[in-house]
Order: sequence, then C-alpha cells, then structure tokens
Amino acid sequence: MKFDIITLFPEAIDKYFSQGLIARAQKKGLIEIQTHNLRQWAYDKHQTVDDKPYGGGGGMVLKVEPIFRAVKEIKGRRKKTKIILLTPRGRSFNQSIAKEYSSFKQIILISGRYEGIDERVAKYIADDEISIGPYVLMSGDLPAMVLIESIARLKSGVAGDEEWLNERIENSGFWEQACYTRPEVFKPSLGKKWVVPEELIKGDHRAIKNWKLKHGKLIERE
Repeated sequence: MKFDIITLFPEAIDKYFSQGLIARAQKKGLIEIQTHNLRQWAYDKHQTVDDKPYGGGGGMVLKVEPIFRAVKEIKGRRKKTKIILLTPRGRSFNQSIAKEYSSFKQIILISGRYEGIDERVAKYIADDEISIGPYVLMSGDLPAMVLIESIARLKSGVAGDEEWLNERIENSGFWEQACYTRPEVFKPSLGKKWVVPEELIKGDHRAIKNWKLKHGKLIERE
C-alpha cells in the first residue's frame, strides 16, 4: 500500500515517519510513504503555489493548477487510488473510514496551508474530503499523518500482534480498554498505594475477560 502526501513542508512528515513501527513497516516493504513538495509543480521561477482570494479577504489560497499537475503525475495509471483533501469542512474521520481506506492500493493526501485551497480541488480533483475534528489547524500535515497511522496499522504485519488487533477492531468502531503493567504496587508518596486490580493478577481468564468488558468502551462511528 502506498501513501503519497502533497505538502509544502515534506521534511517534517518524513522525520516523523522515520522512526517506530511505521518506519519498520516501510523497511519491510509492507507500506510505502512518499512526500511531495507542491512547489515542484509550480512553473514560474519563484515556484508560486498560492495567490490572493477572489472577492477579497485575508490570507492566501493554494492554486488549483499545481495541485492538479501533482495529483495527475503521482497517480499515473494506477487503479484503486483514493484522493483525499484534508479540510475542516470534510466528514469526520473514524475507524470505519480507516477500514474502508485500507482496501485501496494508493492513497493521495492533499495537505492545505494558509487561508485554504481553491474550491475546484474539492469539486473536481478530490474523491473525498476529511476532517479529524471541529477545529482549525495551520495545515493538513498533522491530519495526513493521523490518517496514515490509523490506516497503516490495519495492514497485515504493521502493528505486530494481529490477533490482538482483530479483537479490538469491530465493524462499527473499535474497542478501547483500560490496561496496567508492572509494578503491581506503585507508591507515589508516603501512605499512598496505587495498585493493579486483583482480577488481572490472579490468572483467572474468565475474570480477566469480564473485567476488560466492564472497564472498556466501544468507540463507535458517528
């Protein structure tokens, strides 16, 4: 599976994905992540990718032409590709969408910056518009990384224990539960003890399962 991110600051994304499980998955050839600087598709000598908005207003708007050229070249003749525009106006990202996207061979993520992106990108280029929450960020770079992590961990071999992962992922969402590790007793200060619940220590599998059900939560799609 290949992820392509169109951005103005590829170095920050490259650095983030150069470590941890995602880096390991790339080395194994399970996934491929490639960043693309939008400016390489700007044809003027200043590599201009933005301009003032029609109708007035503050800020600059990313132009449609370089984005169109970038997407056309990156996609090429590939089939089963999804082109995603990251925008606060998009539908809210969730586990169900992550599962849907995990079936594609290539995902192209368009990361905006400045005041916004020419609306023709949403109308004619992107297949989907996605938001990671009802708030405004300085760019789509963080949302792009969120999508990649969430989708990539569903691919076989990326997140390690697939049996554990399959237990947590359900059609309507995913199961999130409380968890503990060593030490069994932690003393943060004199007279205080923070202890691990007995049900998790005694080795009674039925008791453990019941405890996890009681202290877990199904995070469902909206």
